[in-house]
Amino acid sequence: MSNSENVLRVSNVTVQFGGVVALKDLNLEVNKGEIIGLIGPNGAGKTTAFNAITGVYAPTNGAIYLNEELMSSNYPSKKMLALYAGGNLGKYDKRIAPTPDVIAKKGIARTFQNIRLFKNLTVFENVLIAKHMTVKADPFSATFMLNAAEEKRIRQESLELLKILGLERVKDDISTSLPYGKQRHLEIARALATKPQLLLLDEPAAGMNPQESDELMHFVARVKDDFNLSILMIEHHMQVVMGVCSRIYVLDYGVTIASGNPKEIQNDPKVIEAYLGVDE
Repeated sequence: MSNSENVLRVSNVTVQFGGVVALKDLNLEVNKGEIIGLIGPNGAGKTTAFNAITGVYAPTNGAIYLNEELMSSNYPSKKMLALYAGGNLGKYDKRIAPTPDVIAKKGIARTFQNIRLFKNLTVFENVLIAKHMTVKADPFSATFMLNAAEEKRIRQESLELLKILGLERVKDDISTSLPYGKQRHLEIARALATKPQLLLLDEPAAGMNPQESDELMHFVARVKDDFNLSILMIEHHMQVVMGVCSRIYVLDYGVTIASGNPKEIQNDPKVIEAYLGVDE
């Protein structure tokens, strides 16, 4: 059920590739100030959900709302109409498919399961590139260097961001020379440079040892508070998920099998079966 605090609302979203249903009738909400977990076994549809939210994939059916304004929407037609295996057929009648850059400007930023830093650039340059998305200069002013004040602003804001996140000392280091955990922090810093309202984290603790995972858990919670964010997070490290998320959605084979608070999810028989299996 939606409310005025919704930052993100995913409504009956199905993503289908030919006859393959990657995500079926997903309903998901992220409210202002929440950290929400999206979990499930490999191949459950988690990254497909992120790709639909960020415009990498257009939904086959359903709608996605940002701050209760329709952001993307689609419905099956032609050949897909015959193949369609989701529900809610005929409920949606608009086709809106913004590209990832448009969605980023609307206020949604993401990180990736595999770190995607600009490998040959410094820590500062990685953040500065993302900051340029906030520049209002046009080609004319850029060509004749009439945007010096704005360039100065984004450089100052980039330095301030690195300072807040504890990366100021390594600002001139090549990004890939950082320890693995710090590279994750930098990737989050680069996402924050776009000034998002909603931050999507795709397995931020992947490849981390227990100590690094614990540090990341506190880092994510601090980022949420310091930047007044809402966060949707895919994660396999249950310690991290249970430690920072107020609510959790569980996917299996593209279908939502459970949702609730961490305690409810830990004790849900369907979740236990999906992760651990059951005896025949």
